[in-house]
Amino acid sequence: MNRDVVTMSLNKKESSQKEVSTGNTSANDQAAFTAPINQQQIGQLQQTVSELSANQLAWVSGYFWGLSQTQSNAASAPISQAAAVVAAKPAGKLTIIFASQTGNAKGVAEALEHEAKQLGVESQLFDASDYKGKNLAKETHVIIVASTNGEGEAPDNAIELHEFLQSKKAPKLPNLKYAVIGLGDSSYEFFCQTGKDFDAYLSKQGATAFIDRIDLDVDYETEAKEWRGKALDILQEDLSSGNEAEVVQLPVAQAAGHSQYTKQNPYTASLLTSQKITGRDSGKDVRHIEIDLEDSGITYQAGDALGVWYENSSDLANEILSKVGLSGVESVEVDGESLSIHSALVSKFEITASNPQFVTKYAELSGSKKLQKLVEDKDKLRAYAGNTQIVDVLAEKKTKLSADDLVGLLRKLTPRLYSIASSQTEVDEEVHLTVGLVEYQKGEESRLGGASSFLAQRLEEGGEVKVFIENNNNFKLPQDDSAPVIMIGPGTGIAPFRSFIQERDNRDADGKNWLFFGDRTFTQDFLYQVEWQKYLKSGVLSQLDVAFSRDQHEKVYVQHRVLEQAEQVWQWLKDGAYIYVCGDATRMAKDVHEALIEVAEQQGKMSRDDAEEFINNLRKEKRYQRDVY
Repeated sequence: MNRDVVTMSLNKKESSQKEVSTGNTSANDQAAFTAPINQQQIGQLQQTVSELSANQLAWVSGYFWGLSQTQSNAASAPISQAAAVVAAKPAGKLTIIFASQTGNAKGVAEALEHEAKQLGVESQLFDASDYKGKNLAKETHVIIVASTNGEGEAPDNAIELHEFLQSKKAPKLPNLKYAVIGLGDSSYEFFCQTGKDFDAYLSKQGATAFIDRIDLDVDYETEAKEWRGKALDILQEDLSSGNEAEVVQLPVAQAAGHSQYTKQNPYTASLLTSQKITGRDSGKDVRHIEIDLEDSGITYQAGDALGVWYENSSDLANEILSKVGLSGVESVEVDGESLSIHSALVSKFEITASNPQFVTKYAELSGSKKLQKLVEDKDKLRAYAGNTQIVDVLAEKKTKLSADDLVGLLRKLTPRLYSIASSQTEVDEEVHLTVGLVEYQKGEESRLGGASSFLAQRLEEGGEVKVFIENNNNFKLPQDDSAPVIMIGPGTGIAPFRSFIQERDNRDADGKNWLFFGDRTFTQDFLYQVEWQKYLKSGVLSQLDVAFSRDQHEKVYVQHRVLEQAEQVWQWLKDGAYIYVCGDATRMAKDVHEALIEVAEQQGKMSRDDAEEFINNLRKEKRYQRDVY
């Protein structure tokens, strides 16, 4: 919701209330003007109109004027009765709430708000963390756009609303019409679970869906646009009745980090540096990437992500074409553009990572008994799809496909999001990333990740790369520079903490900073070691605890270090510390979360339930933030 709009509305209410108050303070004023309604009626009227929007107030004003012209007894009717008539036929408005972790749901919600206003549908946009659940009882029409975080969890900004709607405090909603857009990745077991949850919770409270929920996969934009069009057609009809007031567009303030460059309109930047920062004998290839943003006007904040549009390997495209009996010159149409199937595979479609839908469709087309058996077991299907690239699925049973058949199996290419590893206060018109090359062996063949191999191997220094900033308001340093900060980031999860430390250094923040870092070996995998030692020496980094899993017989990870330092971690939390976790969602983030609960149990002398509630409250207060993937 636009903060300027809120301020304007409040100022108007304050102004009107002052005028009413002033009109009743002077005996002379009272003699000059005798109100036709008493103080009790005025109080009832003020209470009623205080809950109305500017648009609704304009309509009510016209409604009462109409009554005064057509009904001789309208002037003497009790105000409460007249207000009841208005309440029976509310003008209504659309409230849009987004539950977003990385920005996709927010983007869909913003597009919906923009399209609604273009059609004259009064609408307000809310971040789920800024919306009070009890206000749902006052709404007429609500659309929730919800992504799903981790294993079926609500995004950080929606935890409180998600919990509220499950609680006994949730209001009954018999007069609410609603709709839900769910965003997710079908490769995960709990696909679009948060959207499904919101749908179920609202329905249970008596609300009515005015259009069926839609669950969207990673290539969601076309379907999302079609759904928005259908929903707005219904809303136009619903909200037009009795609401002829002019829609006034108020100026919208630009948010920090606003840029003309977006996911749909990326900036063409150039690569400055791609430097390997793991040792020669490391089992991993991790790159420090520097990208030039000179003259772009792009700004970002510590904690934000960089969206990278990449091109696939031409050799991989040829290998896929060979598997299905195509030469590469066959023509296909993609978004109204005609191009060769080879060009389409390189620049328009995801051709590395597989997914359950691809496997299911190819099982049907190829008749592969192995794949058909996998399709019957969802858990095995997800595991297979998550560990097998597209070219290897095609190899299960060679099948000739037309160019259109092949395209019909594939997802559209989507940009990869990387946590930014630099503070703009430090690097100015550059942006840095920490990129781990995804690489493994499949028989005698080497398989590579699409975006990581593009950045680490195929993109040469000076080469062009299309990028945009994805603001992440759920992963931000505290505004209070004196607040202590605990950062837990093994492997490439170290990236945003490099930006945090640079930012706090340049802001001369006096809050303490504690870093937990982990990887395989001290000698080969200690990312940015020299920099951390510099920050320790200068005092910007107050404490550094490391866990190198393969440097001793028993493996040691960051969660073990957290437990070893439980007493001190608890003291920092009592002193108001903020905790940040970045990296692998599947294991590391879960293990660290469990360690934090154990710290609360042991040091806070809490029961398991109380410790879980304590850690959960830290998330609600935004003192425990995660950027996991």
